[in-house]
Amino acid sequence: MRLVLYGPKNPETMRVLAAIVAAERARGEPETELLGFLHSDPALRGTTFADRPIFGGYDAVPDLAAQGAVFVSLVTGSTIGRYETARGIVEAGGTLGKLIHPSVDQAWCSIGPGAYVQESVLIQAEAEIGPNCSIHMGALVAHEVKLGASTFIAHGVSLSGEVTIGDGVFIGTNASVLPRVTIGNFATIGAGAVITKDVPDHAVVVGNPGRVLKTTSAKYAHANPLVAPAPIAQQA
Repeated sequence: MRLVLYGPKNPETMRVLAAIVAAERARGEPETELLGFLHSDPALRGTTFADRPIFGGYDAVPDLAAQGAVFVSLVTGSTIGRYETARGIVEAGGTLGKLIHPSVDQAWCSIGPGAYVQESVLIQAEAEIGPNCSIHMGALVAHEVKLGASTFIAHGVSLSGEVTIGDGVFIGTNASVLPRVTIGNFATIGAGAVITKDVPDHAVVVGNPGRVLKTTSAKYAHANPLVAPAPIAQQA
């Protein structure tokens, strides 16, 4: 696999990639090759990160795709940003790949394109991870959990069985979601929060038990980068 990553920032990405390559080598498989990075900041074009080139923004995608590259967004600070970067890649003609640490058991679950999954994430049977999700180290995704597109799960998060998470949800470090709870699109769950009941779309929830602190404005109807954008303003 020839790989290009959007977002040259966190060196942990290189450790994940090194583990992937080591596992491929041990199995006698072709090794993943990181061609370099993308970033929208013109000042970064032509510079390097981790000794790999930064090619530029979305204008670089067609040439890289023609070389057989697939793409993964590393953006995690904003799920809107994560969605928009992946969508920009797709609109420029790129195909989303996956960057998944080899410690993650992918049996009996499904993980969509664009995924970035770090070390020691546990994903149980029949969990469904939507397109362009990112799950950080040590998170638990229990049986039959459904994650919507472009959702971010921070390290140490625990999602109990049969939880449903909408598109573009941000769940902060060490938060816990109890069984069969539904979290709406573009909700934000604060670090350490304990979610005991359903959360509406666009809500910001904090505390134990979780309480709605405020509601944010809506920008998109969904966060699936494989589907044409649907701004809220255009919805009936």
